[in-house]
Amino acid sequence: MRSYGQGWLALAAVAATGLLASVPAHAQPQHQPNAAAPPGAGALAGLSATDIAKQLQSPIGDLTFIPLQNNTNFGAGPHRGTQNILNVEPIIPIPINEDWSLVTRTVLPLTWPPSSQPARSVPFGAGPVTFSAFLSPKPAADGWIWRAGPVVQIPSATDATLGSNVWGAGPSAVVVHRGGAWVYGGLVNNVWSFGGTSGPAGTRYNTFLFQPFMHYNFADGWSVGTVPVITANWLAEGQKWTLPAGGQVERVIKLEGKLPVSLIVGAYYNVLRPRDGSTWQLRTQVGFVF
Repeated sequence: MRSYGQGWLALAAVAATGLLASVPAHAQPQHQPNAAAPPGAGALAGLSATDIAKQLQSPIGDLTFIPLQNNTNFGAGPHRGTQNILNVEPIIPIPINEDWSLVTRTVLPLTWPPSSQPARSVPFGAGPVTFSAFLSPKPAADGWIWRAGPVVQIPSATDATLGSNVWGAGPSAVVVHRGGAWVYGGLVNNVWSFGGTSGPAGTRYNTFLFQPFMHYNFADGWSVGTVPVITANWLAEGQKWTLPAGGQVERVIKLEGKLPVSLIVGAYYNVLRPRDGSTWQLRTQVGFVF
């Protein structure tokens, strides 16, 4: 199963490279979006690839979006092996009325961990699911958007080495600004476990996540950006922080002029990391918009 994770990485990288190079520019609609159209499938026909890209660059956007994000972490674990995590992250906006909407975000990690012998390890498994629900008002005229709500960690790990079997929850919020070619902001949350056991092999957790993002958009759906995922494990001994630095190249295309697809390739170096944390990460993503 570990080779399958590496195969997914190769497939995603080849697919992203091939699509980025081969899709003709005329496949991208050039007309401007209808500002009065509501989010969803009915509005996609009136959005160019660049307009769609700007909406997807918020971690909680206004379009139904299913990204498959693959993170390959090099130098992970006690033997400095390779860890592969495929995150399935559906984002679903639910209109409430003309002024408010609810946006849900679910993250299901599928993990191929490196060997940690003589300690026990598994070749593949699913980690705990993280579910967030963000209440959002109508976007402000100056381009600022805020969203806030609860985040819940569901004990869905298929093995104890891949995550805690204890439920957890906490607050989460995101702020986004869209103006001209720029999209930037940040998402933050903290999750506490509901009980659990203490110690190195315990199930209790208290984790922090901050995901700042900044994107600059060009024509035809092209953009560059940086989206480091900064985390802290408050209960860990020694270094508690993971602090990445890096960037990514992004493009949104429309297959057959209809189905929007988001493609990302990026790399991040972990300036700060726990004792067994990875040195750097290769990120690839294929996402579908509905």
